[in-house]
Amino acid sequence: MTARSAKAAPSRPPRRTSGVRPPRGRRTAGGPRGLHTRLKRAWDRPLTAYYLILGGSLLITVLGLVMVYSASQIKALQSGLSPTFFFRKQLLAAALGGGLLVIASRLSVRLHRGLAYPLLAVSVFLMCLVQIPGIGVAVNGNQNWISLGGPFQMQPSEFAKLALVLWGADLLARKQDKKLLVQWKHLLVPLIPVAFLLLGLIMLGGDMGTAIILTAILFGLLWLAGAPTRLFVGVLGTATVIGALLIKTSANRMSRLACIGATDPGPGDQCWQAVHGIYALASGGFFGSGLGASMEKWGELPEPHTDFIFAITGEELGLAGTLSVLALFAALGYAGIRVAGRTEDPFVRYAAGGVTTWITAQAVINIGAVLGLLPIAGVPLPLFSYGGSALLPTMFAIGLLIAFARDEPAARAALAMRQPVFGRRPAGVRWKTMRRRVKKRPSGER
Repeated sequence: MTARSAKAAPSRPPRRTSGVRPPRGRRTAGGPRGLHTRLKRAWDRPLTAYYLILGGSLLITVLGLVMVYSASQIKALQSGLSPTFFFRKQLLAAALGGGLLVIASRLSVRLHRGLAYPLLAVSVFLMCLVQIPGIGVAVNGNQNWISLGGPFQMQPSEFAKLALVLWGADLLARKQDKKLLVQWKHLLVPLIPVAFLLLGLIMLGGDMGTAIILTAILFGLLWLAGAPTRLFVGVLGTATVIGALLIKTSANRMSRLACIGATDPGPGDQCWQAVHGIYALASGGFFGSGLGASMEKWGELPEPHTDFIFAITGEELGLAGTLSVLALFAALGYAGIRVAGRTEDPFVRYAAGGVTTWITAQAVINIGAVLGLLPIAGVPLPLFSYGGSALLPTMFAIGLLIAFARDEPAARAALAMRQPVFGRRPAGVRWKTMRRRVKKRPSGER
């Protein structure tokens, strides 16, 4: 043994195996800033819009079914019907709407564009049938319904909203591809004449609430198309003048306008519905009186399961319930704007923006009327209020948004990583995480 080998090696301290501090750049941040960073990362994930649209719409629909069941029982009994009559009809409409949602979410953009002209033609034809005596049916003074036999009726103007979105998006997308939207005449024609045709057919039946929603969709499409401010001012001014004339010439609409912010039913109880909607919201408190315990639905509040279902929600579920509904609609609106803003396809941008404008504007008008901030327009709360004619096209529109959210390149890649080929795992591969695959070892290997 040499002297070098006999010399003892210097002792080294044992290496730590635990408690090692991570590098500064990878250290997990704590506190409010760390929470904000994690939330921002989660918010920016490719599938965020997809999950918000799917989850938010389903939650709104399910909660709406619960509230329709609670709010409509007394109304059904007063009409000599089963207490579950309106709930069963809404459940059937939700099931059919769910099928339409799945179909719409699986169709390609080309097929969606192919539906634009047939849907517009059918909507115009049905709205013309509404004005024929013996076919059209008047409900609450508005002749906008067609009887389908028995207790079933259809309101064609609800499908006109979807028709205007698809047809307008296809029209503007084709003109953008040809670089024609820089000219005023191509922005206005034929979009404005067709929109005014739909508005005229709707106003023949006296339904100004639906006409306001269609006007909002028209403005949304023009905004997305990059219409100049002067054009907006002109179209908005024309719509305002026409709307003012229609309101001025109708005593019913003037009385609704006078009930904004009312705290007393007034002469002849003209503000009865608006005031009792406020009573329902005020009596709910923070957490409500309990599901099914509303007092206003016992004949005091008209239309508790349709136009004023949000008031019953506030009475039974309280401020917590109404804020939850508002949060779901806000998430749905944000997701729709995100889909419209991130796509490269002009049709997808216009269609997603049109659907988002439609649902958001209708929710604002309905909730604003219940809160006494806007006149009562007679429009339902999307996906929430009772009414199959409103629910079916709205759920198809939600399916459109889901299809567009899935079609984003980053979202397609994320979904492909989560779904194995042909629905099963490759042989000999075990999935550990979303991004990593570990091959199985042969049986004889240790």
